[in-house]
Amino acid sequence: MSAAVKAPAGGTRPGRGMLRRNLPPARRFLGSRKRVLVRLGGWSLLESGQTFLGGYCLAQALDRGFLAGHTGTGLGWLAVAAAAILGAGPPVRGVFAQLAQLTEPLRDALVRRAVRQALRRAVTDPARTDDRSDTGAVSRLTHQTEIVRDSFAGLVLTVRAFVFNAVGALIGLLALAPELLLVVVPPLVVGIALFLATLLPMASAQRRFLDADEAVAEGVGAVSAGHRDLVACGAQADAAARTGRLFDSAERTSRVLARWAAVRTVALGVAGQLPVLLLLVTTPWLLRQGVTTGALAGALTYLLQALLPALHSMMTALGAAGTRLLVVVDRFQDATAVPGPPLPAPRPPGNGRVVGSVPGPHDRPAPAVEVRAVTHAYGPDSPPVLEHLHLTVRRGEHIAVVGPSGIGKSTLAGVVSGLVTPDLGTVLLGGEPVTGGTAQELAERRVLIPQQAYVFTGSVRDNLLHLRPDASDDELAHAVAVLGAEPLVDRLGGPEAVLDPRGLSHGERQLLALCRAYLSPAPLVVLDEATCHLDPAAEAHAERAFAARVLVDGTRDRDGALIVVAHRLSSARRADRVLVLDGTAPRFGTHDELLTSSPLYRDLVGHWQHTPPAADR
Repeated sequence: MSAAVKAPAGGTRPGRGMLRRNLPPARRFLGSRKRVLVRLGGWSLLESGQTFLGGYCLAQALDRGFLAGHTGTGLGWLAVAAAAILGAGPPVRGVFAQLAQLTEPLRDALVRRAVRQALRRAVTDPARTDDRSDTGAVSRLTHQTEIVRDSFAGLVLTVRAFVFNAVGALIGLLALAPELLLVVVPPLVVGIALFLATLLPMASAQRRFLDADEAVAEGVGAVSAGHRDLVACGAQADAAARTGRLFDSAERTSRVLARWAAVRTVALGVAGQLPVLLLLVTTPWLLRQGVTTGALAGALTYLLQALLPALHSMMTALGAAGTRLLVVVDRFQDATAVPGPPLPAPRPPGNGRVVGSVPGPHDRPAPAVEVRAVTHAYGPDSPPVLEHLHLTVRRGEHIAVVGPSGIGKSTLAGVVSGLVTPDLGTVLLGGEPVTGGTAQELAERRVLIPQQAYVFTGSVRDNLLHLRPDASDDELAHAVAVLGAEPLVDRLGGPEAVLDPRGLSHGERQLLALCRAYLSPAPLVVLDEATCHLDPAAEAHAERAFAARVLVDGTRDRDGALIVVAHRLSSARRADRVLVLDGTAPRFGTHDELLTSSPLYRDLVGHWQHTPPAADR
């Protein structure tokens, strides 16, 4: 997203870079199909005969027929033109047959490349074989390949039509009167040259516009989803400023795109409309040079029925489908690039990326959670949400994760819980990979409570024992008591009462989900803003209960830990250590350490206007 904001507004280097990357494979593809191109040119040349005969026969019908008083001769020439139109069927059929010989192999080649790269990626990073949500690969195999095929076919048709229509028309003008070329050719050449000069800048502007538009959508979505965090942390002004910069960038890119579209319109006018205007203006001079009335009518026919429509179609296709094809093919190549070797070992402290100490091979026991060089992005063209992140959570430790909305807190919770497979890196729970086991085995190792708590229709007991059906009545009563949920359970009618989820508030749903998580056999608890609908006192009570749950007899010798994605900054004050995510240099330490080492954490503390009550401390 930041790349889209910082992209220059008017440069052409991105377009040249895309062209430079894609020209060599394009030359190889076309070079291997020279026979198809020759046959396509042959059929197109036959088709251009219709263009030639259209204007030439009209000129002869006027000069030798109707204007000379020979009606039969005029009708004969018009009959020849009509026969040329009717005889265009076989050449058109031949053109489309050869076009299929170009477009279908192109699509097949792209599909093979996508499959080959996906297999290489799976071999390079076996963890990705468990990820069945690789929508990028599906898009490349279906949607993107069809875009390339359709755009390529349209470009071949329109460019071919213009070239051979122009050949037929120019030969016809030369046959009628060479003076006509002096009027028609110069503006045609100038307009086409001006249009071609806009193609690369237009492609660059279109790519920046797409990037900026995606950045606006992502930024607005993040602010909308995290408005409670922004209000709770007092960061509304900063979020508004960042969102405003995204809109400003999108506006700049749209203006640049509009300017290049205006230049393209001028080029179309110069190449398509100016020759007609000049032909009309110079008619007296042409008549003095001996150009006949029929030749003038034939020239207008060439311009209005052949050159101008073909030129308009070609410029529209190259300006829209052509730039889109270049952008999509370039993104296709970027997206299917084979990932490199695994990232290196953790960097030394102080570089802003290694945020937790990674134990040596002889340290025992294994930490509760280890995040090793994790990188993850939502899409091949999106910036990483997590980039080369290292994190170690000790057994029995209570940590809080803070940072602006959309910075990756929930993504980290999903990665640690095994619900999100990172693009690179590994996650260990108690020294074992989080991936590879069954869903039941994973549920026995960790429990994740998201912001939107899940409560189903059934008894209170069924809801609370969902993760541990064999829990005793005493254990159930203890969980309800320790989390302060007794008044809620009593109001609902006791453990055997039937729940109607629609009759519960968001806070009541969260409280029941917290009781369910407390009863879970999983040693690791991840609360992803799971208390955001509780009042500060209830939130503090719940977090202290879970912090005590990961301890055994007051010692830190259990495999589990507590990770809280904080909704309020008071959650960070209660944690043993705090992870601050800011997108560039994550920091991990105690509250006092972060006040010194993390500017973002100092800002969050400074924006926290409300003094928490005693129960919240």
